[in-house]
Amino acid sequence: MKRIFRPILWVIGLPWRLVKGLFRAIGAAWQRFIGFFTEVPEDISITDTVADALGSRETLKETLAGLGEHIDAMRKALLRSVVALSLTTGLSLLFTRQLMGVLARPLGDITQLQVIEPTEAVGVFMRVGLLSGVAFAMPWIILEIYLFIAPGLMPRSRVTLLGAIPAASILFVLGMTFTYFVMLPTAIPFLRDFLGFKAAWRPSAYFGLVTSLMFWVGLAFQMPLIVYALAAVGLLHARQLVQQWRVAVVVIAVIAAAVTPTVDPVNMALVMLPMILLYGFSIVGASVAERSRRRDLLRRAIADGGGP
Repeated sequence: MKRIFRPILWVIGLPWRLVKGLFRAIGAAWQRFIGFFTEVPEDISITDTVADALGSRETLKETLAGLGEHIDAMRKALLRSVVALSLTTGLSLLFTRQLMGVLARPLGDITQLQVIEPTEAVGVFMRVGLLSGVAFAMPWIILEIYLFIAPGLMPRSRVTLLGAIPAASILFVLGMTFTYFVMLPTAIPFLRDFLGFKAAWRPSAYFGLVTSLMFWVGLAFQMPLIVYALAAVGLLHARQLVQQWRVAVVVIAVIAAAVTPTVDPVNMALVMLPMILLYGFSIVGASVAERSRRRDLLRRAIADGGGP
């Protein structure tokens, strides 16, 4: 009799077990989510860690094991980023032809470009598709960077830095938009009409210039977020940025000279001006990150000491 009713009872109780298992999975995921934003990392300096590792064989083994875990986490993050970039690039290839027509507008028309090598058109097509894929994959890449560095941040800094994911994507797109609407309409006519030579550009040269400019200027627009992240972990201070502003201007000028396709001061100024403004925003962001870090350290010291 028990053998007859046991399968029946198992089938009757299956929906309840499935619901119960689902709620357990949701509860475990929620606990991990809350723990990710509330867990306080160990406040041990790198100097103390190295000193302890050199003084004890067991500590050295633990340090190397921890380093191996970090390297493994970085490897997984890079792998997931490459997969995401591959997917977004594959999707971008569906409309890359139309995108190439848009990017050729500062020149006038894509038919003004001349192909002289059999595989040149294919290479240019893939290059433009890759740039589009990077733009679409940027939120996921920033998320992977955030998940890698977040365990070493204080809880408040983790929550605050979470907003960097959409902000980084927006800044990258703003950098590419700035390049397309401000830099290229000034630089391309200058290069085409310089000394009155008849221009017969190759697609690889033109689109190589355009995609390089858009990519590097887009990365340059990430400066405030990078500075904020470094200040959040205590590696950079706002006072240092203020004191070294002259050096920063020189470095920005060098970067602008390297990125700008022309040597005229107008195009260099078009790159330098937004980067200098971004440097100012970086100082403000570093100051905010420092205050947040000091508050977290003070709260932790009070909690560990049992009182102020």
